[in-house]
Amino acid sequence: MTDATEEIPEVDYVEGSGIPIRGNDIDTDQIIPARFMKVVTFDGLGEFAFFDLRFDDEDNQKDHPMNEERFQDANVMVVNNNFGCGSSREHAPQALMRWGIDAIIGEGFAEIFAGNCLALGIPTVTADHETINALQQWVEDNPDKEIEVDVAAETVRYGGNEISVSVDDAQRQALVEGIWDTTALMKANRNAIEETAANLPYLDQTRSDVEADD
Repeated sequence: MTDATEEIPEVDYVEGSGIPIRGNDIDTDQIIPARFMKVVTFDGLGEFAFFDLRFDDEDNQKDHPMNEERFQDANVMVVNNNFGCGSSREHAPQALMRWGIDAIIGEGFAEIFAGNCLALGIPTVTADHETINALQQWVEDNPDKEIEVDVAAETVRYGGNEISVSVDDAQRQALVEGIWDTTALMKANRNAIEETAANLPYLDQTRSDVEADD
C-alpha cells in the first residue's frame, strides 16, 4: 500500500495555453546545451532551455517563440517529428518542465525522451503532420487561448475543435493511475521491499558470507 505522504498525482488531463516549436529532429542538445548540464540539481535549468536558439554569442535575443511575451505563460508545447532525439540526457525534459511545460503534443518523440518526460509526469501525445500543423498555426493566432489535453480519452480540444491523439498504452496507464514516479513508488513501498528482500534466500546467503569474512 502506498504511503499517503508519497502520493503521486494522477495526470489524466492538462490544460493551458500553447507554444509552437517548429522543426523536425530537434535534439536534446538544442533543448539544453551540454555546457548547462554541469549542475548539482536541476533547479534553474528552465532559463537555459533552447538557449543557443534563443540567444546569440553576445546573449542578444534571437527570434524564437520562447522569447516572445505572448508565450511566456504557455504550458502546452506543440512540436513536430522526432522531437527529443539525440543523446538521452534527462536534463532536456527537466529544462522544459522548469520553464513551465506540463504537456507536449507532437508528430513523434524519441523513445528515451518520452520516457524521461513520463518520469516527470509530462504527457507526450502524438497526431499526424496535418493535425499538428493546424494546431501550431492556431496557437500562433491564439496565444492566450486554452488547449485541453485529455490523456485518458486521448483527445485534444482547442478553439471548438476536438482531435484524436495517441498516447502510448504504458504511458497512459502510468499517468492516469498515478504510477509514473517510480522513485516515489519505491520510497512509498519501502517496507514491502525490505520485507521481500529479507525473504530472498540468496540475499541471506550473501549476508552470511559477509559476516563469515568479517
